[in-house]
Amino acid sequence: MLRLTLRQVRADWLRLLLSSLAIVLGVAFVAGTLIFTDGMRAGAYARAGTFDRHTDLGVYGRDDKPLPPALVDRVRAVDGVAAAGGELLGSGGVVGADGRPVLGYAVLAAVPTDPAVQSYDVVAGRLPQRPGELVLDAPTVAEQGFRLGSPVRVGGATGAARPYTLVGTVDVDGTSRDVGGPYIGLSGADALTVSGQRGYDRIVVAGRPGVDRAALVERVRAAVGPGVVVKDRQRILDDAVEDGVRNLRQFGAFLLTFAAVAVVVSGFVIANTFAIVLAQRTRRTALLRLVGATRGQVFRAALLEAAVTGLVASAAGVLAGAGLAVGLDALMSAQGAPAGGPLTMRPGTVLLCLLLGTLMTVGAAAVPSWQGTRIAPVAALTDAAVQPARRAGRIRLAAGALVLAGGVAALLGAGAAGQVALVALGGVLAFFGIVLFGPVLVPALVRLLGRPVRPLLGATAGLAVANAVRNPRRIAATATALVIGIGLVTAFVVGAASAKRGIEEGVDAEVGVDFVVTGIGGDLPAPLAGALAARPELGVVHEQRSRVADGVQLRAAHPALVRRTLTGVDAGDPGGLGPGAVLVHRELAAARGWTVGQTVTLAGRQFRIAAVVRADDAPLAGSPVPAGYVVDVVDSDFTRLFPAQRGYLAEVDPAPGVALATAKAAISQVLADYPTVNLMDQAAYKKMLTGTVDMVLGFVTALLGLAVIIALVGVANTLSLSVVERTRENAVLRAVGLTRGGMRAALAVEAVLTALVGTVLGIALGTGVGAGAMAVVARIGGDFTLVMPWGRLGLVVAVAVLAALAASVLPARRALARPVVESLGAE
Repeated sequence: MLRLTLRQVRADWLRLLLSSLAIVLGVAFVAGTLIFTDGMRAGAYARAGTFDRHTDLGVYGRDDKPLPPALVDRVRAVDGVAAAGGELLGSGGVVGADGRPVLGYAVLAAVPTDPAVQSYDVVAGRLPQRPGELVLDAPTVAEQGFRLGSPVRVGGATGAARPYTLVGTVDVDGTSRDVGGPYIGLSGADALTVSGQRGYDRIVVAGRPGVDRAALVERVRAAVGPGVVVKDRQRILDDAVEDGVRNLRQFGAFLLTFAAVAVVVSGFVIANTFAIVLAQRTRRTALLRLVGATRGQVFRAALLEAAVTGLVASAAGVLAGAGLAVGLDALMSAQGAPAGGPLTMRPGTVLLCLLLGTLMTVGAAAVPSWQGTRIAPVAALTDAAVQPARRAGRIRLAAGALVLAGGVAALLGAGAAGQVALVALGGVLAFFGIVLFGPVLVPALVRLLGRPVRPLLGATAGLAVANAVRNPRRIAATATALVIGIGLVTAFVVGAASAKRGIEEGVDAEVGVDFVVTGIGGDLPAPLAGALAARPELGVVHEQRSRVADGVQLRAAHPALVRRTLTGVDAGDPGGLGPGAVLVHRELAAARGWTVGQTVTLAGRQFRIAAVVRADDAPLAGSPVPAGYVVDVVDSDFTRLFPAQRGYLAEVDPAPGVALATAKAAISQVLADYPTVNLMDQAAYKKMLTGTVDMVLGFVTALLGLAVIIALVGVANTLSLSVVERTRENAVLRAVGLTRGGMRAALAVEAVLTALVGTVLGIALGTGVGAGAMAVVARIGGDFTLVMPWGRLGLVVAVAVLAALAASVLPARRALARPVVESLGAE
């Protein structure tokens, strides 16, 4: 049986080729992900401690609390300490040589001024040794044409940019401080001033030669007191590695999730392939049984065939995965991501991928292999070996209908319950319902979608429909593989379109001005709003700020803009909003019995209620106040209450009679001194907010595209094997007048209908999941409604149809390759 099985694999390798391609693609995705993440992990280990080469121990605030600058002197005075310096990481901005901000998110760091604890690779010049000195990364200096000794303006959260003397350039490429934008290194005092932070993130310490490091840790711990964590060098390095690989593990898990989808789709394709191949060998199997082979031997032989196929295909998949990892590494490098370590193919990765591919193939082939052993030995002598396709049992169909109904009910109820888990459960149940009910549902849809084709192609279309539905289980399994990928793509496409519409409508409702100024990676600098308001060309300048005090959300409001956020007025006049007068929202007024004209205490100050208003104040998940517990106060009052509170966005309108271009020029003149902010109009602001959604959608679609490709390979595979099965039948059709073009058209229509049904079911499932997710988001907090992106969904359908047409080319060529007379004599 072993020799027979191996010969059988060699004889039927063409029949197993396309299913092997599905295994190769699935394993390649897994192998590529593992090889790539292994390289990144090696890079994380190599980068750990880059900025701690001269650090013997470190002092950190508990729960990331900032360390007061005075603590540095206390640590420096400890016996055995050679040097100590404060470090922090924040954000800032550089004004370029042309007077405009240098693009990109800029990392601002405090560089210790004592050389004993400086761990940087200096390219030119030196590191800061006193306040007023600055180092930048070498690429920024080269791009801007800065020279050592020249002034460079740097700004941050606390004010306008001011000049610092450039004393050196450093190489931070590939480190944790390389995020694609400029790197700014200042002395500790300057970094605290520019960033606005109250203290350092940590204090790095170098011990004197010969001092016992464990004893030094204890002395420093005693000197700094409670509430502070002291770490030795090994713990610092271990934590750096953990920080480096934590995000890497999440990224790897994210990629492997999509790899799992590809593997599941491959499993459907493999199971369908073996079901077809073993059905075509029914007479051969019966003959083996007749000459003495037991059911167990036949079953084990089929599993061995699956194992050999899976092992060979998995080996090819590992090699393809290595190529995928190289391509992904090159792509990440081109995008400016931190460099990983060298890509290595670990034995554990190879073994895991080989086992995964082999076990997946054997597992997917197990049920078809067992069913293929049911043929009785006597069938080898009769036509009983060629049995008609079995219909799905009533129990399966009833279970499928119930599971499908349960999935639909879960998706419909997810919004009311506000539970994301219900969306996931509903999607899974609906999919399994389609799988179980598929032998009835899929053929019915094929017949339905085939009706419009009949008037165009006549008998050819009828032949294609009849061929497609003659084996309901087979076409259902083929179409179901497409449902997975198309369904997930549709869910993300619908979700992205709905999210983008919600974001755009939110901007329209919340931003009623011509220009917005936003912070880059942080809040706006403190003096910016005042500097803008001082320009005569600008009429409205409002910084969006809020703060929770005494269980109430206090919001800064501008009298000219506040009405756009209101949906109604219960009492009073919103026009009365001004210094000392506030607008109270209905829910808060009802809960506390407040009325118009009443004086209330907010954050320790007295205010008069000018109006009780209504607004759509659905709180986000985790909001510290109930819905509607909101009070609007004018900007000047908010500043007096919370002078340190900053916002991330300022709304700006021109003064009456001032042209937009003039107002924009005035804003740009002010912003020239603030390199950490952006100026946008409403359209650009919407594009910025929705750009992330488009980027994520493109990335996810690319990852799910492999699952769709594997499913389309399954369509081509099923069609190819069906052509082999119908060799004599196709020859008869050609003998009675079916042209070569008619044969190609029949196979093309069959492939298109199969792919179209899988696509339609996938779009329906994905739309349901997307609608359920949007309902949950709207329930939790947010104004999101379902949006159907018909253009993109139409593109999905068009791509599936074109791919199906391409998938029908090889089967058609195979069907027409043999002469009619020879085909009539085929078994």
